[in-house]
Amino acid sequence: MPTERFQFTGEGGHQLAAALELPDGEPVAYALFAHCFTCGKDTLAAKRISVALAAKSIAVLRFDFTGLGSSEGDFANSTFSSNVADLVHAADHLRAARKAPSILIGHSLGGAAILAAAGEIPEAKAVVTIAAPSDPVHVTGLFSEHIDNIRTQGEVEVSLAGRPFRIKREFLDDIVEHELMKDVAVLHRALLVMHSPIDDTVGIDNATKIFVSAKHPKSFVSLDHADHLLTRPADALYAADVIAAWASRYVDAAKPAKAMDLPEAPRQVVVRETRKSKFNQTVSVGPHRLVADEPVAAGGEDAGPGPYDFLLAGLGACTSMTMRLYADRKALPLDRVTVTLKHSKIYAKDCEECETREGMLDQIERDIAIEGTLDAEQRKKLMEIADKCPVHRTLTSEIRIVTKAVE
Repeated sequence: MPTERFQFTGEGGHQLAAALELPDGEPVAYALFAHCFTCGKDTLAAKRISVALAAKSIAVLRFDFTGLGSSEGDFANSTFSSNVADLVHAADHLRAARKAPSILIGHSLGGAAILAAAGEIPEAKAVVTIAAPSDPVHVTGLFSEHIDNIRTQGEVEVSLAGRPFRIKREFLDDIVEHELMKDVAVLHRALLVMHSPIDDTVGIDNATKIFVSAKHPKSFVSLDHADHLLTRPADALYAADVIAAWASRYVDAAKPAKAMDLPEAPRQVVVRETRKSKFNQTVSVGPHRLVADEPVAAGGEDAGPGPYDFLLAGLGACTSMTMRLYADRKALPLDRVTVTLKHSKIYAKDCEECETREGMLDQIERDIAIEGTLDAEQRKKLMEIADKCPVHRTLTSEIRIVTKAVE
């Protein structure tokens, strides 16, 4: 999927660096993502979730808050309130440039900021928090031993995740003024709370407080075995899958085209590396988004079917569809077709009917289960029809593949 990088004006007039993850086709919805405290737009969780949602036709805008990443400004001068204002400015920019976000997603303190900002983004219909604190003050626990010095000296440099940051007294004063649960109580948006029960940075009790304070519709999903930053790719992908499925009930998705409106020419299949792991790919077929990968044993992460899995799936689906068309045309009492396939390599000398006599051959085993009150002749005819499916004919005929480099 394409990534559009640009800047927009945030709170205080600073230029904030942003990235908009776009699907290959027209987005069904736009989302705004807020990253964790002192993190950035390109952290693993932010990028992986954004890219995965784009693969499901949801465009996602993520950006660096003031003074972080590639954004202008001094982090020491930022506050929780300025972060909330930056989010509202981001939504304003998205509204003017594309379309206002209907989905708001926040990770850790970004989740708290999203809850506070939601009331100022009227188009937002669905709000998602991931490992969010129920009180922004929770973040001060990361530098609790410095709080007294910050208050007496006005500004102190602290180390967070191995990096130096300057924290001012104004940050402490601002953060205690926010009564987040009051914002949650009047959210008037569908809310999804996602949290790991083993999160040792922001405890699961924070999710409980947010969930209890919110009015329906609200949902909770446990991110079992995940750490606070969702560093495992599988955890980020799972979060994206759940968000996309859940949000579809609350946002205006693009309506699928009617069969009569579809073009007669075959649709393009676009396969693109995600770079989330060694073999991970997105597969786009018209409005459909799939994920391809290799099994763990082959060096992948098994995040989706492998190339040969897709090949077998195409043959299996074509086989079943062709048999169904024939049965319906002949009014046969066919209840269901189940096709099970397996690919392997065999020695050519072991294949008596093959022309090739040396080396190895590809072999596809296709087992077809036919359910229904059919007689022997009808079953025999359906099995013959199976070999006439277009994909079967393609695989068993001469195939010409034209490959060219694209600038």
